[in-house]
Amino acid sequence: MIGFLKKIWLLCLLGSISLLLFSQEVNSTIEETPDPGNEQFLDSLKTKAYKRGFTRFLYKNLVKEDNEVQENLDEQYQYMLGLNGKTIASIDMKALQVFGPTFSDPEKRSESQLARWANKLHTKTNLKIIRKNILLNTGDIFDADQTLDNERIIRALPYIRDVRFFVSENPGNPNMVDILVLTKDVFSFGMDAKIRGVRSAELEMYNQNIWGQGHQISARMVGHADKEPFVGFEGFYTINNINGNFIDFSVGYSNTYRKEGFSVGFEKQFISSATKLGGGATFARLTRADRLLEDDPVETEFPLDYSYFDLWAGYAFQLNKNEADRNMQLVLSGRLRRYDFLDRPPNDPQDNQYFASSNFYLASLTLSKRNYIRDYLVYSYGITEDIPRGYMHELVIGYDKNEFGNRWYSHLYFSSGNFIKYKPQYLYASLGIGGFFNSMRFQQGLIQANGNYVSRIFRVGNQRARQFINLNYVLGIRRFELENLYLKYGIGIRGFESDLALGKQRLSLNLETVFFQNREIMKFNIALFGFADLGIIGSNHKIIFNQDYYSGIGAGIRLRNENLVIRTIQFRLAYYPAHPPDIGGLGILLTERNKSDFYSFQPRKPEPLRFE
Repeated sequence: MIGFLKKIWLLCLLGSISLLLFSQEVNSTIEETPDPGNEQFLDSLKTKAYKRGFTRFLYKNLVKEDNEVQENLDEQYQYMLGLNGKTIASIDMKALQVFGPTFSDPEKRSESQLARWANKLHTKTNLKIIRKNILLNTGDIFDADQTLDNERIIRALPYIRDVRFFVSENPGNPNMVDILVLTKDVFSFGMDAKIRGVRSAELEMYNQNIWGQGHQISARMVGHADKEPFVGFEGFYTINNINGNFIDFSVGYSNTYRKEGFSVGFEKQFISSATKLGGGATFARLTRADRLLEDDPVETEFPLDYSYFDLWAGYAFQLNKNEADRNMQLVLSGRLRRYDFLDRPPNDPQDNQYFASSNFYLASLTLSKRNYIRDYLVYSYGITEDIPRGYMHELVIGYDKNEFGNRWYSHLYFSSGNFIKYKPQYLYASLGIGGFFNSMRFQQGLIQANGNYVSRIFRVGNQRARQFINLNYVLGIRRFELENLYLKYGIGIRGFESDLALGKQRLSLNLETVFFQNREIMKFNIALFGFADLGIIGSNHKIIFNQDYYSGIGAGIRLRNENLVIRTIQFRLAYYPAHPPDIGGLGILLTERNKSDFYSFQPRKPEPLRFE
């Protein structure tokens, strides 16, 4: 069976590479012209639909004609470069309605009555909130790269759909420029429902932009048929960029069958290559929890009772002696992470340092260089996306003052991206190696390597498409017994939820082709996708290719309205040949999906490499 799977996956890989190479050739020769037959069909459909009121309503609300032309971002950038060195005379701001207006037509009104009602219900972001996120000031010397970086910072806010800085020469003085900042919000109200099997479910309501002030609030009801409390509650409140200092504050409370406790914290990240100071502090008190903090990969049935304190700070030295190094930073950071346990699983000599009271001191030295390329149709559906390019290399050293034995920690991590000559296609690679050690032995070590590739847009018929390839390898070295790698949790094989496919070593390959459709359904953008995943997992004492093979192939559809804060709706059908006995061979899933994040070369707080 393993030999058969190897042959199948070799064919899949070769087929994907062939399609990719063919697409690059096709992309260079095909002109982006609409299909005449498709246009004639739509014209005929529109003519017939507009004869009756009901069918006219359906056509206007279900079918969107693809008449909007995406902006030429490179031409905009070249124009802005020609204005470098001029003085900023004025900065004006305007927040557009969620539905209707576009950057090319700010006064456009929505034809839908429902959309107009939604615009009235939504409170546009206060211009004072927009202003405190603008790094430029009147009297400054205009810099195109700094301006586009400021666009990226604002675009990353959870309540902003997109932003554009329009720069023009001042009509009264050719040595000065005027800037108009247009922002477009997302509709800030959202809901999320999850059903976990037949005994557990969640319902969440949230607002990402309360009163137009950029504050975020969420409330979630969590229920379980067998575990108390049968109906629980979680709530969170976040404030972004307090007083324009880019300090974020958050507080949360939980009382569900999974955990009970609260957390509070603030943080300032190195959001820009010009940021000199970063840092943050977090305190959490959990009287009952099934894991260490929310994103810890190790889950336990024993209810943990502990407190957590995290403090870090960093300073960036700007290495901008010449134009080529203007975005380069050397960052020195330090961190204290403290756990105090009041209750935990019974002491196990093999794993006792995982749930141990400790003071963990960390320091890092990070060399980072980054800038961003603007593009469309990568992980989003028509809005501007900022793809990072550059590198981030770090050395982390730490000392774990642990109640079950003190030990040192160290790792090296290297990452680089977008070193492909022909754009816009993107390649990212990273390598990390590290672990804990004392005078006796090396433990909790790992080696990890990642590679991500995103092709340029190519056409298949009248559809735009991209090819995505992800390769991931992790090797654990003397990991604790309770620490395991899986092929689930979105790492490995999509929709594969087996608890039996585990080990201390994993290799995964993910291939996906996404076809971005030219039409919308009820204002939702459509993307069709097909995927093929391969996962190899098992012991760290054997060569990875001699371990257990699993795979998944399938297809699906994604619906996304970039005007709404709700997540992407996804329907996926998958087949898992040679699957473990705890899952079936066929997977059908309708769920919400978080938008994929780009890799980042942003300096971060010192932290151990994650084994997950």
